[in-house]
Amino acid sequence: MHSKKHGRSGSKKPSGKAVPEWVEFSAPEIEEMVVKLGKEGTPSAQIGQTLRDQYGVPSVKNVTGKSVMKILKEGGVKVEYPPDLLALIQKAIRVRKHLKENKRDVHTRVKLGHIEAKVRRLVRFYTGNGMLPKGWKYDPERAALLVK
Repeated sequence: MHSKKHGRSGSKKPSGKAVPEWVEFSAPEIEEMVVKLGKEGTPSAQIGQTLRDQYGVPSVKNVTGKSVMKILKEGGVKVEYPPDLLALIQKAIRVRKHLKENKRDVHTRVKLGHIEAKVRRLVRFYTGNGMLPKGWKYDPERAALLVK
């Protein structure tokens, strides 16, 4: 959104919606693994990567019909803050730390504004959907404590 780049490179989601024949686990087994990993404190994106890399599950949603976050909710694992919001807050904290050491880095200061704008937009979305409490505001000092 805030960059001049075109497109995204990287890994892609599996093309088909059908469950491949070579997946060794059934839907209930995968749900158990997701809940177990969630109780250990693993973020939802990391859970998907772990299942893909170590257990050979290409897509949790294709196999179970539910997203990782939905499985965690049903399994009783409380996710206090959405993982994408936490990742952006961590990024903003790293950039603030960089700016303390490099005060004349004006380009990074501009990008910090872009990151924090994304955080505020996400907060507005999540407060509207009830995933964050009403009136929750992004504050950089409080956010640093939240992430640690």
